[in-house]
Amino acid sequence: MRHKKGFNHLGRTAPHRKAMLSNMASSLILHKRIKTTVAKAKALRQYVEPLLTKAKNDNMHSRRVVFSYLQNKESVKELFNEVADKISQRNGGYTRIIKLGNRLGDNAEMCLMELVDYNETYQPETKAKKPKTRRSRRGGGGKKQEATAENTPETSTKVEEKAPESKASEADESKGDDKE
Repeated sequence: MRHKKGFNHLGRTAPHRKAMLSNMASSLILHKRIKTTVAKAKALRQYVEPLLTKAKNDNMHSRRVVFSYLQNKESVKELFNEVADKISQRNGGYTRIIKLGNRLGDNAEMCLMELVDYNETYQPETKAKKPKTRRSRRGGGGKKQEATAENTPETSTKVEEKAPESKASEADESKGDDKE
């Protein structure tokens, strides 16, 4: 009987389950997202989130504890150098599970598991915010636009008129220099 068992055994022995979760956690850290079944993703979430929390405190003890779980130097290096910087402001919930549908062969529920801070489409902070403008019901802004539209052509014609005169005066001066 399975009374009060706290986690999914995933139909594997304890060493096989430990090795599988370690490999999946290393892949998740190195590639930032993996495609797996929903059951494995939920088990992996319980396995990897405490490791991500440990990575926030970068000291030798934390590195050794994380290495004892992952058994992969490259993933530990990636976790403490790059991933820990991105998740430092987050208090938890470092991973996201996105369901994809069922697998064709055995109809297993598939999902995409990813690190939250590495998906740009779900981050609203990256979008540029519009500055708030004050609106009135009267619509008084139209008069200012008409006034600026009237001033703009006059100023541009004045500039155009001044430009040919200055070029002509420069040409006269240069001719005068040649004659002397």
